Amino acid sequence: MERPRLVATDLDGTLLRSDGTLSDRTAQVLVAVEEAGIEVVFVTARPPRWLDALADAVAGHGTVICGNGAFVYDVGARTVLSANGFEEVVVRSLVADVRAAVPDVAFAAERASGLWFEAGFAHDPLHPVPEDAVEAPIEQLAGEPVGKLLARSRSLPAADFLERVSEVVGERASFAYSGAGGLAEINAAGVTKAVVLERWAAELGIGPEHVWAFGDMPNDLPMLVWAGVGWAVANAHPDVVAAADAHCGANDEDGVARALEPLVAQ
Repeated sequence: MERPRLVATDLDGTLLRSDGTLSDRTAQVLVAVEEAGIEVVFVTARPPRWLDALADAVAGHGTVICGNGAFVYDVGARTVLSANGFEEVVVRSLVADVRAAVPDVAFAAERASGLWFEAGFAHDPLHPVPEDAVEAPIEQLAGEPVGKLLARSRSLPAADFLERVSEVVGERASFAYSGAGGLAEINAAGVTKAVVLERWAAELGIGPEHVWAFGDMPNDLPMLVWAGVGWAVANAHPDVVAAADAHCGANDEDGVARALEPLVAQ
């Protein structure tokens, strides 16, 4: 297998353990890979506000592609470098149509300035709602593009809800599922992890044939298919396992680190 020039990895369920932590072994391997001259970049569904705790683990450039491609974030500077968001008219159309199909839906929106959410939206218990978050109906959004629109149903089973939202969204936006319960994740049309990663790699003069990408869930599939070598961790979704070029150990077994260690073996 040809030595990569760039390693791109998902975080939750892939690089991080199930409790959300980064093992010492994995952290050390990431440093060693960077020191060996191989770029490392995190590509995650997480919003910028969930990344500051991982600042010490990010490669020297400090860049993370997050929100499924909605944002490019400088963790060290805590600054959104670029955003790939929705037009307000598209957000309003999607919200109206999803609400008509699922009356009990609750929405939230990740923006460069932070979180906007509706009453009744179920938050991740591991990530407290920030003090500067705005609580109001999603229809009142104005003045700033939405990077990622989030939706949850309070009654429909997760699989049914996700299928229904995907059908409603259609080609108007990019629909993704990263494994967070019944959370539907909606990005602007054409915005995926792969699209933004490709753009970032091109700025470094790196083509897909020189990229190893690691992931575990369907939202990682475009990135894994684009990369020269797409890796699935052992705990990955069956669709990811089937599509991957290579396989490594589970996230709780430092699978990514084990796959990268031969690159830096003395």
